[in-house]
Amino acid sequence: MWFRLLLRRLRPVSGPPGLLSARSARSLSGCPPELSAARVRSTFLDFFRQKHGHLLVPSSPVRPRGDPSLLFVNAGMNQFKPILLGTVDPRSPMASYRRVVNSQKCVRAGGKHNDLEDVGRDETHHTFFEMLGNWSFGDYFKEEACRMAWSLLTEHYGIPADRLYVSFFSGDADSRLPPDDETRRIWSEIGVPPGRLLPFGLKENFWEMGDSGPCGPCTEIHYDHVGGRDAARFVNADSPDVVEIWNLVFMQYNREVDQTLRLLPQLSVDTGMGLERLVSVLQGKRSNYDTDLFTPLIHEIHQRSKVGPYGGRTGAADQGRVDMAYRVVADHIRTLSVCIADGVHPGMSGAELVLRRILRRAVRFCVEVLQAPQGTLASLVPAVAHSLGDVYPELHSEADRVMDVINENEVQFLSSLEQGGRLIHRTLSRMDYKHAVFPASVAWSLHRDLGFPLDLVDLMLEERGVQVDRQELDRLIQNDKVVLELQSGDRCQVMLDVLSLAELQRLQVPHTDDSLKYQYRLDQDRYVFPACRATVLALYEGQTLVSEVSEGQRCGVILDRTCFYSEQGGQSHDQGYFTRDGLQDVLYPVEDVVLAGGYVVHQVTAADSLKTGDQVQLHLDQVHRLSCMVKHTATHILNFALRSVLGPSVRQRGSHVSADRLRFDFTVKESLSVSQLQQVERCVNDVVSANQVVHVQELPLHRARTIRGLRMVDEVYPDPVRVVSVEVPVSELLDQNTDRQTSVELCCGTHLLQTGAIEDLVIVSERQLMKGISRIVAVTGRDAAQAREAGQVLSQDVDSLAARLTGSAPSSLESAQRLAKEAGVLSDAVDNTPLPQWQRRELQARLRALQRSSNTAVRKLETREAAGKAQALLEKNGRKQLLVDAVETDSLSVVMKTVNQLSSSSPLSHVMLLAHQRYSGKVLCACQVPKDSPSLPASDWAVAVCRHLGGTAGGSALVAKGTGHSSDITEALRWAEEFARQKTQQ
Repeated sequence: MWFRLLLRRLRPVSGPPGLLSARSARSLSGCPPELSAARVRSTFLDFFRQKHGHLLVPSSPVRPRGDPSLLFVNAGMNQFKPILLGTVDPRSPMASYRRVVNSQKCVRAGGKHNDLEDVGRDETHHTFFEMLGNWSFGDYFKEEACRMAWSLLTEHYGIPADRLYVSFFSGDADSRLPPDDETRRIWSEIGVPPGRLLPFGLKENFWEMGDSGPCGPCTEIHYDHVGGRDAARFVNADSPDVVEIWNLVFMQYNREVDQTLRLLPQLSVDTGMGLERLVSVLQGKRSNYDTDLFTPLIHEIHQRSKVGPYGGRTGAADQGRVDMAYRVVADHIRTLSVCIADGVHPGMSGAELVLRRILRRAVRFCVEVLQAPQGTLASLVPAVAHSLGDVYPELHSEADRVMDVINENEVQFLSSLEQGGRLIHRTLSRMDYKHAVFPASVAWSLHRDLGFPLDLVDLMLEERGVQVDRQELDRLIQNDKVVLELQSGDRCQVMLDVLSLAELQRLQVPHTDDSLKYQYRLDQDRYVFPACRATVLALYEGQTLVSEVSEGQRCGVILDRTCFYSEQGGQSHDQGYFTRDGLQDVLYPVEDVVLAGGYVVHQVTAADSLKTGDQVQLHLDQVHRLSCMVKHTATHILNFALRSVLGPSVRQRGSHVSADRLRFDFTVKESLSVSQLQQVERCVNDVVSANQVVHVQELPLHRARTIRGLRMVDEVYPDPVRVVSVEVPVSELLDQNTDRQTSVELCCGTHLLQTGAIEDLVIVSERQLMKGISRIVAVTGRDAAQAREAGQVLSQDVDSLAARLTGSAPSSLESAQRLAKEAGVLSDAVDNTPLPQWQRRELQARLRALQRSSNTAVRKLETREAAGKAQALLEKNGRKQLLVDAVETDSLSVVMKTVNQLSSSSPLSHVMLLAHQRYSGKVLCACQVPKDSPSLPASDWAVAVCRHLGGTAGGSALVAKGTGHSSDITEALRWAEEFARQKTQQ
């Protein structure tokens, strides 16, 4: 009943027909016929493909390919940027694209286009949406684009023409951009009345790819949900009743780095229409969430929840934010399904961190507001696949994996969410905090220790009418950055000196039992780490032993037992926190863990009082620990691979293992070749893919030393010592008759139980620290996959550049300079992007050759252009003793070469040329004087002129060059000539 009433309330009001074209008159006064979302999408694609000869191109994944400027694909044009930028490989299918249509998966959450915080609060914002678009690359332009758009909307979708308004670019005097009268004329001829054809400026109707690159005017089609009125004043006025549905961009300019605009050699059309908004129009809904893209999902959510059905309410009318929760979960599960299916997993940085925030936001609304059971979010994935899987088939094939990832992350978060809620409640219940200001230290602890996004903390507090002390929170965030930078200094504060150790022994404080750090196991391919309860045996404030510390004090804590790994053997210390019995909601974050004299010292900043004898529960950051285990085992295998490939002379000289990468220093005469790097990687990944067992056994040191092939470094080992071997049991290695070769080392670190969890290893850096010692940096798992992908993308970019450079010679200096600049930009990208080091070496060698080739082409064209300009200037001025003139070029090198050629033709002349850049006002200056010209050195002349123009110059007595700025080149030339005449008395 409520749903029928809602539909009746939202049904658009019909109005009288307007004076529009006859072919759309049949739908002037009614509402558009209701179509399913699938039919809306297929109608769009079929219209352009079947009726107008467009090629249907599948959606790209939402993870951008080789575009570091984006976290996610956020527009249909992202995958076509190589065409628009002219960098497409001429041998690729994309190079032949002329007319293209597609439906692109897009995510706008994080970065410049970020709708995450608005999702759920209203009825239109989404993190995931589909962008319907058609493109022309050097084929049709404005007229066909406008006519096709109007035909599709009014004839095929049946949208009443009197509900539509069209905006166009009104021009911009400051940018010297004229109004787009051509587009206005086209719409007028189509039949759009003047009152519905509206001019707007740069902000609304001029589209730009970025700070530089292709751009142009756009025209937008807007729809009036109400109808039967003049709604022109509501266009681009943020009215929910009048919404933009289609944007047609006409790319005809290129925005240069200096912000000037130049016409593109190839005109293109890029249009975008959000499917969700179009469907809401065609189904007569004001809310996207009332369309069949969302109603099946919302029905599934209701079936699993313990709240009433969705009512479409917002703001104050939405009691308990139930309807907001429906919208959040429906939107976010679509985003999660699409992203995870495309290989983006919740993580700790970049797009992965944004996806983690989305998942946790959805989980919270599911559990706390909708009162749905655990697992609800993942159970919605099949509904998403049913809705979108026909057009995006990976949603079907990857559904099980998507559900597993969501469930695993939900389990982790629910545990943190429960504890965080208790901590917020306890903090608010304190008398001191009943002033609507929540302590920043607690909010920061939630973020740092439990992984709460800060915006989620804000949201939870907002429900209780409280705000975080923002100024103090910003200070804590900044302090945390400083702490990271000074981490080594902090570590010194918890190191126990000889007196401290003696005092502990005098008091008969037992050494810390840290054996639990090794007691983990595999259960169905997942690592299970042991719980750990402990007693506080000693507390240190600086170097002073104390019996109690108060809230806010930084201290060293010694426990009778611990599961935390202290930094040693090149492996980073564990992270996590502990809680105190009787105060379970207060977190004591562990900032550092060091081992001194048998005592494990945990550095913490006390979140509340703590005293000796207190019982605590330790909470290990399992993701961080597992990442360190992966890198440590990978380091051992890398060590073995280096010796296998380079020979027994290789010796370890240092290593460091952290959660995000491994570093390994070793002896070798010179840097590894491309072939050697490839062999080492292959050797490592053969062991990884075989999922070999990692064996660990503790042995007396003297027995361990007898193992053939044992790798040791120059350090003092404990006795007994842990022996870590891969594939071959330690007992078998002790048998002197065995000749099996494997990785075997003495090591106190934590390791995997099987090698398969490494997934992949990529060496991203290898360089000589000093003669005879090299350093390798490597990444594993998803980071390794991303490095390989980056290498493939850059390799394709280099292939594309090579194809363009080795083809026909550049026809103009501008095109040659553009190719040379692209070679330089690519070279920087190859140098600085994480990718396989062997591939970096190959690409660097290729790019050096391409840069030589492009620079040679530039020099030849500059010389040819300079010769022509010099000849023209000689014909104009003759061989007079003082020659000051203007030349048209944007290259200082061409100006200099032209001056050189003029001086060669007229050795007794004083020559100065100025080149004025009209858009920027910049002036390029070059001059040359005869060898016997003591009265006017070239450097003095250039410096004087460029200073007069507000710039700088330099050079020798014979030749000089510089730059300045001027709006009047005639005055600049006059001043330069007058200065020279005064000096030479000519």
